[in-house]
Amino acid sequence: MDLSHWIERHARFAPGAVAIRFEGADMTYAELARRIQGAAAVLAERGVGRGDAIAWLGMNHPAVLVLLFACARLGAMLAPLNWRLAPPEHARVLADCPPRVLFAEPAFADHARSIEGAIAATEISVLEKTAAGSVAQGGDEDSPLLLCYTSGSTGAPKGVVLTQRALFWNAVNSTHMHDLTSTDRVLTTLPMFHVGGMNIQTTPALHAGASVTLHAKFDPAATLEAIERERITLAVLVPAQLDALMQLPRWQSADLSSLRMITTGSTIVSERFVRKVAERGVPVIQVYGSTETCPIASYVRAGDALRKAGSAGNPALHCELKVVDEGGAELPPGSDGEILVRGPNVATGYWNARAETAQTFVNGWYRSGDVGHFDDAGHLYVVSRKKDVIISGGENIYPAEVESVLLDCPAIEDACVIGRPEERWGEAVVAAVVLKPGRRMTEAEAMALFQGRIARYKHPREVRFLERLPRSALGKVQREAVRAAILEDR
Repeated sequence: MDLSHWIERHARFAPGAVAIRFEGADMTYAELARRIQGAAAVLAERGVGRGDAIAWLGMNHPAVLVLLFACARLGAMLAPLNWRLAPPEHARVLADCPPRVLFAEPAFADHARSIEGAIAATEISVLEKTAAGSVAQGGDEDSPLLLCYTSGSTGAPKGVVLTQRALFWNAVNSTHMHDLTSTDRVLTTLPMFHVGGMNIQTTPALHAGASVTLHAKFDPAATLEAIERERITLAVLVPAQLDALMQLPRWQSADLSSLRMITTGSTIVSERFVRKVAERGVPVIQVYGSTETCPIASYVRAGDALRKAGSAGNPALHCELKVVDEGGAELPPGSDGEILVRGPNVATGYWNARAETAQTFVNGWYRSGDVGHFDDAGHLYVVSRKKDVIISGGENIYPAEVESVLLDCPAIEDACVIGRPEERWGEAVVAAVVLKPGRRMTEAEAMALFQGRIARYKHPREVRFLERLPRSALGKVQREAVRAAILEDR
């Protein structure tokens, strides 16, 4: 069966249950099922069938989920676009996998039409209500369903192909991770053009028959208000979002009693940060994964939230992980190496990129490019991206370890550590630091923070003070942009 059967079955069991709440309006499972059938019929009329792609340009909206399940019905793929990108960037993405139809929110209509010439065979359709109708099933568990383009921080964006099978097993993993049931009320504020917004809780919630409160985009005050008003039980909030919430005057007094847990991830999360959020009485659990793993690969469950703070947890219920050396040999606990992932939730590869697929997906394993280790109890700790490792004088230096020293300082708001090419040592450690408002610090004072904390070869040779660090939509520091700015300024 294709994934649209999730919604059809819930529409039979509980037709009046709220599936999606958006901008004050409720959509029941019965209504969602009708809209999916109607959208599938409209797409079929426009020539969309098995193996075809459609695209979405807009913020979070119930239509994204309607189109996803309509594509599942037809055996087609949905490519949700990052609305923050410029038209030339969208043109490059769409040229890689030209969609039959590009659906755009009214606010993005002009933007969509500005790239029409680059995708001449694509129909541009401004969002409208879907007609009634039905269509025969064309999709199954092996059909590609979701085409998510990576950020492209190391080159041209790559389209990650996720099948219906991957989304199903990801939903099962999420159910175990969150003890997810039909009584849960999930809040989605992360953009659904990322698998984090789409798949950590949103599609799993619809698999479970739960209710999803959907926000067009993240707003700290609106998020806190929704948690209280809607009695939200589960939410995914990346560290940058959580930090924004903690800056609100109401954070300390807000009623968070409905929350069973907050899930965080997308970047290395320190134990200190987890404990800081948990001071409000809500367990903070960490998920590890990537676009290529749909994304749930490992996680901490609520019972271990504090005991394993800073850990990425155990391998997901239906997923395998191992840590290997440069030669591919599995490493023992405590030894850092590349993290490999295998499971039914893993992508089949990259769209239209055979060489990259062969390099990254090897003998059934996804090579994450992340560096980490297991402890003696089998819990995963992620220490760095493989490409971010700084090699100075033959020694490996992991930026996260250096950054954690800086972030422990009360005067420092944000930090990023990169490697600068150096003839004698290969690379030199350079720290980019953002100070909290009103705080002052010299370079010598920043460097003194490392005395007695970590080995001398890991100490920064230089500290740069910046107004802010460039970050992606998910709050990840864009290290390449930091590196480029520092090198250009030399």
